[in-house]
Amino acid sequence: MIEAEELDYALNKQSFIKGTIILLTAGILNRLLGFIPRIALPRIIGPEGVGIYQLGYPFFIVLVTLITGGIPLAIAKMVAEAEGAGQTARSQQILRVSLILTLTLGTIFMGISLWLAPWITQVILPDERVYYTFVSMTPMMIIIAVSAVYRGYFQGKQNMVPSAASSIIETIVRIVCMLWFAHLLMPKGLAFGAAGAMLGTAVGELLGMFVLLWQYSKEQQRLPNMTPPVQSITGQSFVDTQSKRSLLSRLLGIALPVTGGRMVGSLSYLLESIITARSLALAGIATAAATAQYGALQGMIIPLLLLPGAITMSLAVALVPSLSEAAARNDRALIHKRMNQALRLAMVTGAPFAVIMYVLAEPLCLLLYDNADIAGMLQLMAPFALFLYVQAPLQAALQALDRPGKALINTLIGACIKLGLILYLSSNPEFGIHGAVIAIIVNSITVTLLHSISVSRMIGFRFKWLDYVKTLAVMLMMGAGLLYSYLHLPFTERPWLQFICAAGVSVILYTAAVFATRLVTARDLSRMPVFGKWFLRF
Repeated sequence: MIEAEELDYALNKQSFIKGTIILLTAGILNRLLGFIPRIALPRIIGPEGVGIYQLGYPFFIVLVTLITGGIPLAIAKMVAEAEGAGQTARSQQILRVSLILTLTLGTIFMGISLWLAPWITQVILPDERVYYTFVSMTPMMIIIAVSAVYRGYFQGKQNMVPSAASSIIETIVRIVCMLWFAHLLMPKGLAFGAAGAMLGTAVGELLGMFVLLWQYSKEQQRLPNMTPPVQSITGQSFVDTQSKRSLLSRLLGIALPVTGGRMVGSLSYLLESIITARSLALAGIATAAATAQYGALQGMIIPLLLLPGAITMSLAVALVPSLSEAAARNDRALIHKRMNQALRLAMVTGAPFAVIMYVLAEPLCLLLYDNADIAGMLQLMAPFALFLYVQAPLQAALQALDRPGKALINTLIGACIKLGLILYLSSNPEFGIHGAVIAIIVNSITVTLLHSISVSRMIGFRFKWLDYVKTLAVMLMMGAGLLYSYLHLPFTERPWLQFICAAGVSVILYTAAVFATRLVTARDLSRMPVFGKWFLRF
């Protein structure tokens, strides 16, 4: 029976590259689909309505972080270890203990949030119109808690398909419901329009959870004869309460430091929204205008900048179980190999996005949002986007190698610097909202460099600096080609066609340069699912 379980595990387990690409494909598709509401929602509820929607979100992120935090990562790590040892029954128990913990926390925090909603939206948040949005998001706490546990379970088994399928379904349903509900409730006012958008998000999360539960049910049907825990004479399992307590203790031991690190980021996000609005008020900007500016930054510019974040998050998720397994075998060479693969892939895939957002910031903002005034923020942030793209794999490495405390300290330092700069710069009329932009840039650089130093000292990791130099050179080449193409293509009367053609030409140039400099090889492409066999011919 154990041999059969091990065979099933081996067949369902995906390689690091394959698992990453499955998540990457889903992530890119989700990000691209996600731009439908990013483009359409401001046209339905306006930048001010987007600002109301965004102001409630940071507080919600803090609560979700308290409920789930580092639990998915802890589950992935523990399940990877259990499956590697052929202990499928232990994986099931990890799942059950985690569900009990997150459901309990989710129920408690949902009740507290509904009870304190009037006080939070009137006293803590800078715009009391957020109330209906805040109430609309509270049911998602339990939904996300359940989804997070099952995602961690499947990732621990190095099966990324359920997470990918769930995220795609969730995104599609969310887009439809978000825009539909916002349109239906908008006649009642901006506050209700923003609340409608949040209700649509909740429906998407609910469908995503059902997909994960269905995938788990299918998995259990494939293992109908899985050996249950041995029973004692009294009928009590030898994997008893004491064993459950030890599982819970280990789960919390891994999850709490990670949760602490994420709490720093989530609280930073919450304080950032509050401090930015207050600082803009000190600079003499009215509440409605400040809400609109913050909505433009967090609801339009940041999502555009983080489009390649689908890549880095996919890498980070796939990296945790892969590094955990390698660390358990004390295979330092494999750890270094995986780290270099992840960082190189993050840079190479994120670089063309950064170039396009910098060179064509104004036409891009006009095409997507019909608003050229916000292009300055995008152009200011785009050159530093690579720091954000490599940050996630570095943080995942610290967490997978049992150094979440390092990640926590680095994140805390960056958050303190960011909030201090926002307060100092955004309250100055000369900077305004651009002060928040500068603070976010400094934060991303600081945290990424601190993570790099921590990883290097911890495992003696050596960065392949030649890859970074090659990437920079290829970016400069692409930028020159992009600007030349955009200025000389004969489609000036059709801006969308001019933008697409120029971007297409520059991406072809970039791809050719990436292969010429061997940043990506045919061997790398051969590891892709479905298309890999085709590349092997070359």
